[in-house]
Amino acid sequence: MHHKNLSAPLALVALVMTPVAAQASGAATAAPAPMLAYPDTLRGDTVDLQFGVDVADPYRWLEDDVRVNPKVAEWVAAQNKVTDAYLATLPGREMFKQRMTELYNYERFGLPRKAGTRYFYTRNDGLQPQSVLYVREGLQGEGRVLIDPNLWAKDGATALAEWQPSEDGKYLLYSVQDGGTDWRIVRVKDVATGRDLPDEVRWVKFSALDWAKDGSGFYYSRFPEPKEGEAFQSLNENHAVYFHKLGTPQSADVLVHATPDRPKLNNSAVVTDDGKYLLVFGSEGTDARLGVTLYPIGSNGVGKPVTLVGDFANNWDYVTNRGPLFTFVTNKDAPRERLVSMDIRRPGKLTELVAESEDTLVGASRVGDRIILSYLGDAKSEARMITLDGKKVADINLADIGSASGFGGKSTDPETFYAFSSFARPTTIYRLDTATGKSEIFAEPKLTFKPDDFTVEQRFYKSKDGTEIPMFVVMKKGIDRSKGSPTLLYGYGGFNVSMTPGFSPTRLAGVDKGGVLAIANLRGGGEYGKAWHDAGRLDKKQNVFDDFIAAAEYLIAEGVAGKGQVAVEGGSNGGLLVGAVVNQRPDLFAAGLPAVGVMDMLRFDRFTAGRYWVDDYGYPSKESDFKNLLSYSPYHNIRSGVSYPAVLVTTADTDDRVVPGHSFKYTAALQHAKAGDKPHLIRVETRAGHGSGKPTDKIIAEAADKYAFAAKWTGLTVE
Repeated sequence: MHHKNLSAPLALVALVMTPVAAQASGAATAAPAPMLAYPDTLRGDTVDLQFGVDVADPYRWLEDDVRVNPKVAEWVAAQNKVTDAYLATLPGREMFKQRMTELYNYERFGLPRKAGTRYFYTRNDGLQPQSVLYVREGLQGEGRVLIDPNLWAKDGATALAEWQPSEDGKYLLYSVQDGGTDWRIVRVKDVATGRDLPDEVRWVKFSALDWAKDGSGFYYSRFPEPKEGEAFQSLNENHAVYFHKLGTPQSADVLVHATPDRPKLNNSAVVTDDGKYLLVFGSEGTDARLGVTLYPIGSNGVGKPVTLVGDFANNWDYVTNRGPLFTFVTNKDAPRERLVSMDIRRPGKLTELVAESEDTLVGASRVGDRIILSYLGDAKSEARMITLDGKKVADINLADIGSASGFGGKSTDPETFYAFSSFARPTTIYRLDTATGKSEIFAEPKLTFKPDDFTVEQRFYKSKDGTEIPMFVVMKKGIDRSKGSPTLLYGYGGFNVSMTPGFSPTRLAGVDKGGVLAIANLRGGGEYGKAWHDAGRLDKKQNVFDDFIAAAEYLIAEGVAGKGQVAVEGGSNGGLLVGAVVNQRPDLFAAGLPAVGVMDMLRFDRFTAGRYWVDDYGYPSKESDFKNLLSYSPYHNIRSGVSYPAVLVTTADTDDRVVPGHSFKYTAALQHAKAGDKPHLIRVETRAGHGSGKPTDKIIAEAADKYAFAAKWTGLTVE
């Protein structure tokens, strides 16, 4: 399935969202913990004068890379020591860890990709740190291990990231992710022998990987090699597309597309279905405002570029082409996206194939002589099959409230695969024949629990300005609903990212004990298209915080949660969300769990991928944006003299998406403030990054710590 061509978004972290378990009584009863002896943190005297405002930044020194500055490393070690000692006292920690481990221990499959007569797919037997890549000779063939990343590192923290078989299935192009970093090392494997070719490409980040149709090489995107010691902090600029010919060193790679006059552009390349063209999508931020450049591919490489879209005003998502007629998903004149055709000989003219609808079109792909459209209707997945000319063929029936993904394929083959999951149902893989319209199960997990024991509701509540916001509420059937239950409220609210139903073993562990999980579809996301996104970014960002606060108030008013029983969690942009609402309404929440958050809104654009986020946040260097950012920046708005909820910040030393300095500075400021006697701690994971590639045991350990912490402060006494 083709999706948004965002080269470097603030990616939604694959965070588990486990709710805490329930308590029979309505109100929280956890007694305040004694005052913790936090490590002494040096306060500097740094003050920046910005637009007439003196902005103090006493913890600027904590921005330094933990691998480079030994003082920062000492601070992290001291903080972890205090946090570990506190977490060791929590009675729910081992219970959560044990139950999460049980729920994680089931066979999991990834979506298969067909190349030639071979099928490639990932599989995890249950508790393996990393999933293993298998290949089958034919659909009914027996799978054999092609890549086992669990053999790469003793701690399981080196992961198989992106991978792509060549058109004939002879070679596999794959990338290696070490310790959670966004940097990739790209290699090529001979599928028949299982041996790696000598080819190796480095300094790849935010890149598509796409083969030339003849298998002679591949296209990729990379940044210049960073200076020594700056790989995890320096700004990412001058992204360029290269072609690597098999059997040659990286130094011989051919530069295909670069934009030195616009160093902030990210450039991502896709080979068209017929192999005759290369499309390069350029984007400066995360807002899917793209430029599209077309290169004809000939026997001597790519030809002269043709600009198809040069205004960087809308999203353009390539679906397929038949000669010069190209099909795109776009939000041009359609905030919820539509399907159009463009004749590349007359790029300015569009023909509408499928009009915008009430549901949001989030993806499309060609399979055989059909196009499969993926929609979100009130944040739930729907799928439809149409002809290449846009005529409806059939709806694809999906089970219940859930999320479907996949539907990738080839124009020469009617076969595709898709995955479906929901809050209480793990991913099942289906094979779909688009010629007959029939689906059959390819892989279905054997479960250690009964999905029918749980219920999923979708509710709508009013935010501060009267806007109706959808929210999923998950609980166990038979729960006593006469009294409020400890509840985990999760949110994101940004970057056009939609919060759709999905399964997580760690999430289910708490619901299984009678807790409630609530996931709010806040403005700033992509659930209802461009207008919904626009209503939660830039000078409208406060709407996101209001939506989240209103969700907690609704849950309490409706008796889903009791007063003092709501813990809030979010990761990345969602970490910012938690930090902001805890500052604005510390009285409302029992606990806050901000993970890998963007906490300093005045300096986010100075590190690694931070500069991309100006589409959602604005520019700290512009006065109007500066004033808005300062008004909600978590680091700058901690209120001394106010009793705060318990807070457990989580981050990782190798996070080069949202650098850990954000979390370090926020934690230091929170500990320094007179913010009540509840614990304000930070947990810093080693050899982990922004979320992707994290091994199973680290996922479980971190989740058990977080939700035992939340359980204590929402009033749960764990046996």
